[in-house]
Amino acid sequence: MSDAELVLRSTRVITPEGSRPAAVAVAAGRITAVLPYDADLPSGARLEDLGDDVLLPGLVDTHVHVNDPGRTHWEGFWTATRAAAAGGITTLVDMPLNSLPPTTTVDHLRTKQEVAADKAHIDVGFWGGALPDNVKDLRALHDAGVFGFKAFLSPSGVEEFPHLDQERLARSLAEIAGFGGLLIVHAEDPHHLDTAPQRGGPRYADFLASRPRDAEDSAIAALIDQARRLDARVHVLHLSSSDALPLIAAAKADGVRITAETCPHYLTLTAEEVPDGASEFKCCPPIRESANQDLLWRALADGTIDCVVTDHSPSTADLKTDDFATAWGGISGLQLSLAAVWTAARGRGHTLEDVVRWMSTRTAALVGLDHKGAIEAGRDADFAVLAPDETFTVDPAALQHRNRVTAYAGRTLYGVVRSTWLRGERIVADGEFSAPKGRLLTRTP
Repeated sequence: MSDAELVLRSTRVITPEGSRPAAVAVAAGRITAVLPYDADLPSGARLEDLGDDVLLPGLVDTHVHVNDPGRTHWEGFWTATRAAAAGGITTLVDMPLNSLPPTTTVDHLRTKQEVAADKAHIDVGFWGGALPDNVKDLRALHDAGVFGFKAFLSPSGVEEFPHLDQERLARSLAEIAGFGGLLIVHAEDPHHLDTAPQRGGPRYADFLASRPRDAEDSAIAALIDQARRLDARVHVLHLSSSDALPLIAAAKADGVRITAETCPHYLTLTAEEVPDGASEFKCCPPIRESANQDLLWRALADGTIDCVVTDHSPSTADLKTDDFATAWGGISGLQLSLAAVWTAARGRGHTLEDVVRWMSTRTAALVGLDHKGAIEAGRDADFAVLAPDETFTVDPAALQHRNRVTAYAGRTLYGVVRSTWLRGERIVADGEFSAPKGRLLTRTP
């Protein structure tokens, strides 16, 4: 500990070996040692005694729509990263669409990086986009440091980011597999969506019927076939349909290089409780029934689903109309994701160690951030300090999101984030933020 500048001590530190009392030594922004709770402090080291609050690694959210530049009135790097920090997230990876321009060329990536550089309160990385006409740009984006490429298999909802049909999916995936990249996929089959009943209006049941499970199941089956044929690495985004779980489990058992994520809203909200006209609950794929949710939790427990991410997809309040057919489809969840998942997890007998695995360790591993996602020597000193047994009631006015529309309004959640630390510096505590200290991240070659 002779090189420690800071020591954070808690009766409960979540490490890869489990939870235990410990003292975490930090120097130059990195963890230098995880030592016994009662270890002697080195001369000159500053002690932060956290008492019984839990010290956990900062969360890594690999699915966030920041929308900056171009739709900054929906969200932006300043507000998104403040909301993330307030919720214990220390790293996010920004999706390539809903900003203008989308991140589909190196020039567009540079534009986004320039906008983010002085606004990021946490570390920020970037996904690239795979479009029907940009196969030629994928290798250059990979070399420029994006963490992978997002594709839609059905219309994205914004005209500047068209979806891939099966032929173009094969072409893009072959290119990405050729340089060892990762394709992340919004998997809904457009033919199943086109043939589903389409009734506008405020009834949630009608909207749910318009996005059937078989749209996800069919798209995921086709993706698995392509990944198997090309020996490509693929990741299923925001899995909603439990019917697809056997497909994913079988593919993993067969050696297909596939991973999958789900989201807090699928794990904590159910179709049965969505009021008619309440489009703050609208997302695509949709929130499904409670029985479906039970199976998602089971798949998290057995590893069929690898991780949990927010899919934070905000918009201005006026786009959240009471017509589910025309309202913007997206749920804002950055600031509340840890508390929402922990509240549901504890009720099902899961531990904070499970939540850390799903929302930090595995998400960091997904994008190759081997210096994030765990409290152990050599990793970045990124932490969240959590009071896991304290509750709060969600007040939209208290959120840092630019547009404070939330499906969690009025809910009582467990888990109060006391403070968040980035590379050994406290960036938020008790609602007070430091100046932006985030860095822009690129994929490690």
